[in-house]
Amino acid sequence: MKLLVLDTSTEYCSAALWLDGQIHARRLLAEQRHSSLLLPMVDELLRETSMTLRQLDGIAYGAGPGSFTGLRIACAVTQGLALGADLPVVGVSTLESIAGQADADRVLTVLDARMAEVYWAAYQREPAGWRCVIEPALALPESVRVPDGDDWVGAGNGFAALGAVLRPRLTAQLVRIDDTIMPDAAAMAPLAVQAFERGESVDAALAAPIYLRDKVAQTIDERRARKTA
Repeated sequence: MKLLVLDTSTEYCSAALWLDGQIHARRLLAEQRHSSLLLPMVDELLRETSMTLRQLDGIAYGAGPGSFTGLRIACAVTQGLALGADLPVVGVSTLESIAGQADADRVLTVLDARMAEVYWAAYQREPAGWRCVIEPALALPESVRVPDGDDWVGAGNGFAALGAVLRPRLTAQLVRIDDTIMPDAAAMAPLAVQAFERGESVDAALAAPIYLRDKVAQTIDERRARKTA
């Protein structure tokens, strides 16, 4: 299978080509330059591998959760490229891509959501792939918990951004914490392959980001009040 994978869900911008198990990738700290960096990355990867879009089997993108603007960029670029090349698309969970990089079978993923909140979920590796034990959610860091069972590993930059709240509560329940792992197109590639093989691809026109935040402008006090209501 030959896939292009794009991710702009965080401050990093990344693109990867999966060519029958081989990965060619680009990744840069983009800050606010995702829209100007992403297409040149794609062009570089295609030239490097002597591929064209029409030779691919599909395109995948980091569907979220993540930055509102970033998710829209990856989704829009995916749609444009896929429509032009008549390719199916699939969205990949950013949190699941964090789990895939943690070198563990049970992973509590926590991604900084800004505004004093986190995106989080829990995954367990099984023969067919990752099983979601706790569904992705937007929450105050006080709400994050370790699922029942042993050998859970913490992963994601939420442990760095809001570590003052998360670590005192969770460190004793986790084997280790890696707060450097971020969503990444290369890490999403094998997950995208599995999604295509499961028949989860859709027409490019149906591609959509995963938004978990329903009110971007809430104050911290409003969110805490919502939590205790």
